[in-house]
Amino acid sequence: MLKCSTSLWSADLSNLESEIKRVEPYSERFHIDVADGHYTPTMLFFPDQVKAMRKHTKLPFEVHLMTTHPLQWIEPFAEAGADGFIIYLDSDDDPRKVLDAIKAYDTFAGISLSLSQPLDMLDPYWEELAIVCLLGTEIGIKGAGMDPSVPDRIRAAQSIIQERGLAAEVEADGGIRRHTVPVIHEAGADYIVPGSLMFGEDPAAMRAWLASL
Repeated sequence: MLKCSTSLWSADLSNLESEIKRVEPYSERFHIDVADGHYTPTMLFFPDQVKAMRKHTKLPFEVHLMTTHPLQWIEPFAEAGADGFIIYLDSDDDPRKVLDAIKAYDTFAGISLSLSQPLDMLDPYWEELAIVCLLGTEIGIKGAGMDPSVPDRIRAAQSIIQERGLAAEVEADGGIRRHTVPVIHEAGADYIVPGSLMFGEDPAAMRAWLASL
């Protein structure tokens, strides 16, 4: 069954405590997009905010760093309560140093690929990854439709993981809608990152529908 890394970007940001409690029973973890206004034009979430949210749930927090210089953010977010990080390979820092910093805090590591980035960019890093996050929309764009290339990219990633006996799981992020989730499921994704699909609907009913696929 597809698992949910629920995106807090789509929550009512003025009332995060109750929003977290409302969807917590229907989520495996929370997905926290961190944007610095440089790598993407969006600005989202910061360490003190994550620290404040941490006391409201025991579910894992995965911090999706849509930032330049991600290395500088590992320590503050780890200390704020992050359980794992997803980074981009074309950030300004050496990806190897960033992954080493993530491991130093005993947090799990993931890499996110934008639509234009091929899977072979992951070749030096596969063994270290808990998550391969495949974007379905352009980075930092909320509410856009899923690109039609995504299902084949999910299949290709799962093929590599199975052939090499890797531990990584495939996460689909962006364009998660009622009509795209069955296609994502059929392609073999392990996780989706629901935003409006979780917060804009009755989360219990949505999760029951997900289980029925």
